[in-house]
Formats: sequence, structure tokens, C-alpha cells
Amino acid sequence: MKKPLLGLAMMPEADFVSAILPVLQNNAVDVLEWSFDTFYDVDEPEWLSGLLDFYAENSRLLGHGVYYSLFDARWTDRQEDWLKKLKEEFKHRKYNHITEHFGFMNTENFHQGVPLPVPLHSKTLQIGKDRLKRLQDAVEVPVGLENLAFSFSVDDVKEQGEFLNKLVEDIDGFLILDLHNIYCQSCNFEIAMQEIISLYPLEKVKEIHLSGGSWQESAYGKSPVRRDTHDDKIPEEILNTFPEVLSQCHNLEYTIIERLGHTLDTDIKKQVFFDDFNRVKKIIEISDFHAGNKRGWNKKNGEYSTPVEDLLLYDEQTKLTKMLFEETNIDSVKNQMFHYFKPGNWDEEMISTAQQIIKKWNPY
Repeated sequence: MKKPLLGLAMMPEADFVSAILPVLQNNAVDVLEWSFDTFYDVDEPEWLSGLLDFYAENSRLLGHGVYYSLFDARWTDRQEDWLKKLKEEFKHRKYNHITEHFGFMNTENFHQGVPLPVPLHSKTLQIGKDRLKRLQDAVEVPVGLENLAFSFSVDDVKEQGEFLNKLVEDIDGFLILDLHNIYCQSCNFEIAMQEIISLYPLEKVKEIHLSGGSWQESAYGKSPVRRDTHDDKIPEEILNTFPEVLSQCHNLEYTIIERLGHTLDTDIKKQVFFDDFNRVKKIIEISDFHAGNKRGWNKKNGEYSTPVEDLLLYDEQTKLTKMLFEETNIDSVKNQMFHYFKPGNWDEEMISTAQQIIKKWNPY
């Protein structure tokens, strides 16, 4: 019975590779995941290229995109350029598959931060499917999507599994189930992790992400907000839930631990990281994992068409992002009349959190 491979999300900092050297040297890292588009316009250090190439040559490298922005309602030169660079990357290096994030994050000048959710609507679904098809057309490997940690409302939380399922069906795609993202939603909306997980098409889960995060003080004197910051140990609740998830995801192939490269800067932090890694490894080894009948993947040939756009949705995305960046009064955000977004149903705490995140990543 073949168990899922255990790996790490590779970080470009030299300190990171120095920190993970012990698990690399004892061949405990089965697979690496690399966010290739973070280095589209940057020269890779020689040590990083060598390590990525080694895993690629042994069919143990996964690609994870950050900046494609699946639900931008306008198709722009930026996305065309992203896909061109992706094709070049695939000429240079072999990846087993490629994944992207659910959500949108690139409107006007706001190019960094956390992907923001969009509502499940026939038009948003159409845009997402179009963008995914263009991504799939660019590569000859399976394409998947990762669930989002950030949600404005409990409706966002409860519909995301169905939304992701519909998005990937046309390209025979798959899902990354990020358990810390689920944990964030569980904490922030007081829903049990397993209840949220049960809303996902678990037969489509090919990869699991595990990580830690941080707590942000409530702006309203409530419970603190859980953030997906990849800078701390994996919470106990996630590690306790992981075995049950393993038993439910019969097509799982990879488990990836994520940790930001600059956050392993002390011996104590490194030891916590190794303890997490070894515990996850042990859980996989002793798990009751039953692999499903692995079916082959065949790329579906896409047909060239004009990119799907919706200028009303684009205007709303732009206006919402601008309001969040300018830290508009929360009540003004909630009272804003949109066609697609329903801010009247949003949690005030999460609007405030979105404001802080966008401001952090776009300080000017």
C-alpha cells in the first residue's frame, strides 16, 4: 500500500536550506513544492537551482503558483505574460503538476497580499473556468486549486468546497486541501474542522498542506482572528485531525509542510520545525491510508476563444480593494451596494482583517 509522499514548500532564503539540511541529508524529504512565479523576474541562486533541478529530474517537484489570480474579471497583458513565463519555466524544468490559489488579488495597483474570495455565481464560475482552462492549455501536467484561508462570511466558508469542485471539473483537475486554511475558517467562524472538510469533494484531493500561523488581536474585543501566516508550529488540532483526513482522501499523493524561510532563525524554532516534520512523517507511516484505484489523467484539448470578462465585476473588485486599502469605515463597506458581492452579510472582524492585510502588503 503506497503511502503519500512527504515534502516541503521550498523557500529561497539560504537560511531555510541551511535549517532543513538535516532532513535533506537523511533523504526524508520525498518531494519539494516550488512557487515558481515568485522568481519569474529574479535569477535563482545556484544552490537553489541545483536542488530544484535534482528533485525535478527525479519526478519529485511540484509547482505552486501565487500571482495568476484566478478570478480577475478582466483579462490583461499581465496574465498573458504570466502564462508565457509559465511555458518557459516548463521548458526549463519538469513539474509533476501545477496548482494555484482560489480567489483574486490583482486589481489596479494592488498586486500583493492575500487572495480575496468571490461569491459562487454563474458568472464568477464562468470566469474561473476560463482562467483555469488557459492555465491548463499552457502545460502538459494536471492542474489543481488550493482552498482559501480567508473568508468574509460563513457563506464563503460553506460554499467553497462546491465552488472548487465545479471549477476543476472541465479540466479533470484536482484539489489541494490546506488544513491550516480550514483551521483558520474553523476558528474564525466557530465551525468544527471536520464539518468544513466534509463539504469538500475529498476524492479530488491529491495534495494536503500543513502549516502553522498566528493570532491577531480582535478589533472588537472578541476572540482573536486566526491568520495563515506560515510562521509557527502546526497546531495540535490539525495534527489530531490529519489521520482522519488521510483515511478520507483515497487519491492523496503528497503532503507538504509550509514554513516561511525567514522564520527558522533560532535553534528552538528549528527544533519545533523538525518535531513537526517527524510527527507528520510518523502519522503517515502508521496511518490507515487506503489508496484508491489511481486513474490516468488525459489533458483535454482546449478551444481558443475570447477571454471571459465582466466589467461590472471588475469595477466591484477594484472598488472593494480600494475601500479596503483606504481603510474605509466598516459600516460604509457593509452598506455598499454591489451586484456580485454581499458585504451586508460579511463579518466586521474579517473586513477589518482584510484591511490590515492589504495595507501590510501595499504600504504606499
